[in-house]
Amino acid sequence: MSGVEKISVSLPEELVARMRAAVDAGDYASTGEVIRDAMRDWTLKQQAKAADIERLRKAWQEGIESGSAGAFDIKEFKFRAREELARRQKRAGNDR
Repeated sequence: MSGVEKISVSLPEELVARMRAAVDAGDYASTGEVIRDAMRDWTLKQQAKAADIERLRKAWQEGIESGSAGAFDIKEFKFRAREELARRQKRAGNDR
C-alpha cells in the first residue's frame, strides 16, 4: 500500500474489544487490518449512497421534464382499479 499515513483514533472500549477478539480468533492479522477493512466497507457504502442520490436526482429531473401529469380523477381511478381487481379475481376463480 503506497502513501500510507499513520493516524490515531479513539474508539469505545466495546469496539476495541471486538476488534481484538477478531484478531485473536484469527479473522484478522492486526487491529489495523480491521480498521482498513472497515474503512473499505465505509467507502463502498458512501459510493453506493452517492450513486443512489444521483439516480434519484436523474429520476426527479426526468419527471419534471416530462411535463404536467394532467388532471387526475380519483373516482375514475378507483372505479377502474375495482374493475381490474374484479377481472383478476374472476380469472383466478376460473383457473381453479
